[in-house]
Amino acid sequence: MDNQRLINFLNQLLSNYFVMYVKLHRYHWYVQGRHFFQLHAQFEEMYGVVADDLDEIAERILMINGKPLATMSKYLKEATLEEATADDKENEIIAQLRHDYEQLIDEIKKEGLPLAEENKDEPTSDLMIGLQAKLEKYVWMLQALQAYE
Repeated sequence: MDNQRLINFLNQLLSNYFVMYVKLHRYHWYVQGRHFFQLHAQFEEMYGVVADDLDEIAERILMINGKPLATMSKYLKEATLEEATADDKENEIIAQLRHDYEQLIDEIKKEGLPLAEENKDEPTSDLMIGLQAKLEKYVWMLQALQAYE
């Protein structure tokens, strides 16, 4: 069974997670605003989760006989997320992160899960469903924070 399209999607997802990892570090370091203390700590927790998820995605690629990308230039080429574009104000950061998480959820639902199903790859489906659940929780949290403004 040819699973190259699934491997390609997982490498795109891996690339997006590396972009997110760097973005969350930037936001952790530079966030400013009323919720500085909470966001500074939250972004640190978020990039820790992303680091764990990066490893899971890369290992899954290896398990299905693919090769995970492993250079920044390839990550930036394959990623659909953009590097940090928000200013350092918390409202812009929150909006950017929410958009990115919603984009990742959409890509998993519309591209990743159908490819895993097509390949009858339930463990990869399970991985992506777990990632989607984490992303949806962050969207919910970010929406709640935006409602506070």
